[in-house]
Amino acid sequence: MDLKSNHTPVLTDAAPVTKSRLGVHSSLLPYSHAGTTFTHGMLLTIPRKKTGILEDVRSSGWLDAMKSSSPPARKITKDVGHGFASSDSETAGAYFSWLLKYPSALASFDQIMNYAKGKRIALFMDYDGTLSPIVDNPDCAFMSDNMRAAVKKVAEYFPTAIISGRSRDKVYQFVGLTELYYAGSHGMDIIGPVRQSVSDNHPNCIRSTDKQGKEVNLFQPAAEFLPMINEVLNSLEECTKDIKGAKVENNKFCVSVHYRNVDEKYWDLVGQHVHDVLKGYPRLRLTHGRKVLEIRPVINWDKGKAVTFLLESLGLNNCDDVLPIYIGDDQTDEDAFKVLREGNKGYGILVSSAPKESNAIYSLRDPSEVMEFLKSLVLWKSSTLKSLI
Repeated sequence: MDLKSNHTPVLTDAAPVTKSRLGVHSSLLPYSHAGTTFTHGMLLTIPRKKTGILEDVRSSGWLDAMKSSSPPARKITKDVGHGFASSDSETAGAYFSWLLKYPSALASFDQIMNYAKGKRIALFMDYDGTLSPIVDNPDCAFMSDNMRAAVKKVAEYFPTAIISGRSRDKVYQFVGLTELYYAGSHGMDIIGPVRQSVSDNHPNCIRSTDKQGKEVNLFQPAAEFLPMINEVLNSLEECTKDIKGAKVENNKFCVSVHYRNVDEKYWDLVGQHVHDVLKGYPRLRLTHGRKVLEIRPVINWDKGKAVTFLLESLGLNNCDDVLPIYIGDDQTDEDAFKVLREGNKGYGILVSSAPKESNAIYSLRDPSEVMEFLKSLVLWKSSTLKSLI
């Protein structure tokens, strides 16, 4: 595969996916509460909770989980003369110790590139907290023009995809680049290049076209859950509307309940409302992110499987000469880190300015260091190509 060539532009759906237009598989039809049969072991079996019995938020650990997934920010600032510094010496010491386990991808760049020699790099990235800073209002998580330029440039040399918990349409609105592949809803809504083998292996993968008329594969493994997700969305919007600062976000195949701007004494109320709604939907599950509760279908699909799917779509899966790199900052990115680590396939890079356990191998401090890393990749690749001339 020629990594310098332009990749198939990937945009949002050109037109609504309809049964008549695309010959939709039966699992894309409206859901029933009784459930349908999933192929390839995608549906997880979980016990149905008895209705009418509600566990206390505090005793069941929901509030503790919300707090542990949203620790207070600890900022480590750069010092020109000494690398890093912090007004809290204990925090700085913990961070330096943590760096021994998860070394900086910038400081280790030469080592990474030595391993990359003779290999084809495929790049995967989260959006929030990776390409854009975490902000109070999720609708304002804009990436800088410099970051957009860096992402655009790196996509000229390497297949590049963004895998986000946001809806695919929303991520594209933020990024606005046609050179990339986009996967929204934690990988449950993917547009990728057309490969016949992928369509054959995944019944929920159907042919579509992007806005430029290019043929693409549209993969939505949780499509039948869409009516259910919309029901939950409406219920959560209604029951949280009086909680100051709470925001319910529609991410198509998942719902995000943000409590970043909610007074901490009301976090348990947010968790209680989410728990009340979810008890009626045993086929949906809850995951925790940074000051966000995310509701998504109980299917065996996550960002790690999305990475594998995209590698397969690109014809790069199970190839010894491919080096996937995944950069992300949140708990949901751990599934992708784990896939790369367990298969010894590539490198996970955690974006964090505070110590935390991870399946990643390397680390970067914040989006500004992510941008430096992307620019370094471009310089390395361009230098490598010049040396071949």
